[in-house]
Amino acid sequence: MLVQARHGWVPFMDQVSVACVELVLSEALLGGGGRLYNACELPADLLDAVPEHFQRIELPDYPMWTGPEEFPVRWFSAPGKLLRQDGLGVHSWLHIRGRTRADLDAICEIVPGRWSLGYTESLSSEQPPF
Repeated sequence: MLVQARHGWVPFMDQVSVACVELVLSEALLGGGGRLYNACELPADLLDAVPEHFQRIELPDYPMWTGPEEFPVRWFSAPGKLLRQDGLGVHSWLHIRGRTRADLDAICEIVPGRWSLGYTESLSSEQPPF
């Protein structure tokens, strides 16, 4: 399979079924109107914190649609927690979602990055479907 990126068509996944799993994970992570979601740019000294504390989801590495400099994309999880690490270099980002506010806060404590989103009272009103 191919995906259209800024610099043209690039390989994405070898199997449609794996691409569908990635699509469902992306919706679970980024859907929900921003509730129980956060993101931070990962400084070099925090790149190892994610694989050290969270289990890798068995998906192959793949590039972001934005360009080859944001390679690889990797998924991680723990009970009530979903994480996507975009890249391993200078401009790496970590996107996270917790099932509860406590789950989200626990990730932020383990990876003490400069988190981009604040919280609102609506965070605890509904749980995401994972």
